[in-house]
Amino acid sequence: MLRTVAAVLVDGFATFEFGTICEVFGIDRTEDGVPPIEFRVCAEHPGQPVRTSIGMRFIPEQGLDALHGADLVAVPACDIRDEYPPAVLDALRQAANRGSTLLSVCSGAFMLGAAGLLDGRRCTTHWRYVDSFAARFPDALLDPDVLFVDDGAVITSAGTAAGIDACLHLVRRELGSAPAAAIARRMVVPPQREGGQRQFVELPIPDCEGDSLGPVLTWMLEHIAEEHPVSALAKRARLSERTFARRFVAETGTTPHRWLTTQRVLAARQLLEQTTLGIDEVAERCGFGSAALLRHHFHRVVGVSPTDYRRTFAQRPA
Repeated sequence: MLRTVAAVLVDGFATFEFGTICEVFGIDRTEDGVPPIEFRVCAEHPGQPVRTSIGMRFIPEQGLDALHGADLVAVPACDIRDEYPPAVLDALRQAANRGSTLLSVCSGAFMLGAAGLLDGRRCTTHWRYVDSFAARFPDALLDPDVLFVDDGAVITSAGTAAGIDACLHLVRRELGSAPAAAIARRMVVPPQREGGQRQFVELPIPDCEGDSLGPVLTWMLEHIAEEHPVSALAKRARLSERTFARRFVAETGTTPHRWLTTQRVLAARQLLEQTTLGIDEVAERCGFGSAALLRHHFHRVVGVSPTDYRRTFAQRPA
């Protein structure tokens, strides 16, 4: 059951992500059929101001002892740092040992990781931080593609709005679909979103560490709808096929086919965002040949279908 929720704040916490936790768990929605939830806001030094990530000050009234008896301990996003307050990390570990569920929003996963609570667990964080997170917590089982991960006693979410998804999921898990739908309706958000965070990840053109293939890469992009067999590319680069393939991987980190496929998906994203072209025409202009092939590669790279992506990201007149 979910009767008591405690949010833990440290200096540099993010106001929006904290507000997400407050919105889902801290507002009395009993008139909408949501069971009452006791909401506590805690910090290491109660009654003293805690600085937000944008310089404001917030004064929690309760200390870390208020984590005792909490069914859920929530950690909003906060500034990523080398060290977190030892007392807060210890309080999180004690809460986990007592059987509390822990939830993090966005970079809050770093604090759970610093407390050693993600070792051997599936988890996620914002896509911008996945490399640094993986390097810092190699024993965590990081999934960079999803909006949130429910690993039972620990729930982690990706950036900002994904925290809403994770919080509503927890309500659905503990209290049922009706309370989750009621809260979502009041927040004017979908009770459950489809897809993962891959659809939001920037996909820049892969860096080419050398410059010998630069003209070939540029030519491929300028003729993206055409077929590009390795033999023809090697001839353009004035290299043997074997040397070209080896140098391509060395300079781009991937094969010509995979590089070109990623660039075609990038081009399709732009057309889906900026034009009203049909899926068949988008596929043709990007070199996929058929809508079915576009859907296959688009879903593999972005995580959602081209239609769903356009529905979310298409530019529309005000």
